[in-house]
Amino acid sequence: MKNQTRKFREMCRMAAVSVACLAAGTSMAAVGAGEAAKLKSELTPLGGERAANADGSIPAWEGKMPAFTGKVSVGDIPTGVYANEKPIFQVTAANAAQYKELLSEGTRALLAKYPKTFRLDVYPTHRVAVAPQKVYSAALKNATSCKLTEGGNSIQGCIGGTPFPIPKQGAEVIWNFLMRVEAPSIEYSFKNIISSPKGAHTLATRNDIAFQYPYYYDGATADSWNGEYALFRFNTLAPPFKAGESLVIRDSIDPKNPRQAWQYLVGQRRVRRAPTVAYDTPDFVASGANYFDEVQGFFGAPDRYSWKLIGKREMLIPANNNNLLSVSDDKAISGNHLNPEYVRWEKRRVWVVEATVAAGKRHAVPKRRYYFDEDTWLIALVDGYDAKGSLWRTSQVTPYLVPKLPATLMKTAVVFNLQAGTMSVIQALNGEKFKIVPKKPESYFTGDAVAAEGVR
Repeated sequence: MKNQTRKFREMCRMAAVSVACLAAGTSMAAVGAGEAAKLKSELTPLGGERAANADGSIPAWEGKMPAFTGKVSVGDIPTGVYANEKPIFQVTAANAAQYKELLSEGTRALLAKYPKTFRLDVYPTHRVAVAPQKVYSAALKNATSCKLTEGGNSIQGCIGGTPFPIPKQGAEVIWNFLMRVEAPSIEYSFKNIISSPKGAHTLATRNDIAFQYPYYYDGATADSWNGEYALFRFNTLAPPFKAGESLVIRDSIDPKNPRQAWQYLVGQRRVRRAPTVAYDTPDFVASGANYFDEVQGFFGAPDRYSWKLIGKREMLIPANNNNLLSVSDDKAISGNHLNPEYVRWEKRRVWVVEATVAAGKRHAVPKRRYYFDEDTWLIALVDGYDAKGSLWRTSQVTPYLVPKLPATLMKTAVVFNLQAGTMSVIQALNGEKFKIVPKKPESYFTGDAVAAEGVR
């Protein structure tokens, strides 16, 4: 009897430990060595399926960049890619039902809302997403060493590549996006443009920005990395009444302090901490037309949501949109949406993740559904639902190829408020410049540095 009691107590102790571990968010490495080996065979180095789909409409992964014409460029983004291809079919409001299984709810809603002007020009699929070899090597190592911690709100044991190339949980997928392939240091200029329900466009701001990604610094290791994965600083150039304003942000995997932010206001001639520049705070850089965490598809800490992995499906999504950048923003943006003539859609496999507000948290958008391209882990589409469960918002992200890195990157996100009939084009690159540049001292990305420059 004493032995049985001792055994029972030991079982209870072990069960309590297991529960405590789950509560703390610890988990085993995503996959074992055997499964990780698939990244060298049936899966791409970043985790996509190498093979074509059953009918060949999604081809096998090519694993190399295409040729570029070099006729037009936005700095290091060449725009002459597949320039002579024609759409293989179009999706309109009239035939949307035929393609329903390939469309997100948000895309179907746009077709219904703007039946005369919005359409999808669907082109042949080109799976040309690549990354540097060091990123492939890091992703392979991460597959067996990276772990979710803090209930999925942080990660451990990863650096320099996709953290979870063979994901098992929704939180792993959003971390794959947050740690997506990037150049260590970039500079670019962009415009935020908003539209009224009648389709009139207004420049909210024009800005120049410097971004750095310590997760991808040369020589960084999982042990030496301090957890900061994105640093940026931008200066507003227009309109005149906002010119000179600055914002600095440092994002971290630390769930207790995921974002530090400072804002410089010209009228006050001082820098102040900006703790609300996050989550569902209206984005003042875009005149409040979108939320801060809608920038670049998703921007900031994942802790306001519980992330459920729905699975993988075939869909039509924006892809390989270099040519969109070859025209002015006046041509790229047409009425209440992007100009369909310049937006390239392709049929691809995507991971679907549903985000619902976590227990004890709040968010203006209580449920979102995210669609991630399998080859890049970039967000392609987002649908947002209100408290009644009705579709409220939808976003489109237009990625582009950057051979200098090489990788597929993205910055521009288009957020549609379907109920209000408005649109926010965030970080439009048309007519701007995008450059991969040498790394700056990290002291550049501080409130003190902004204050010193502002005083001058």
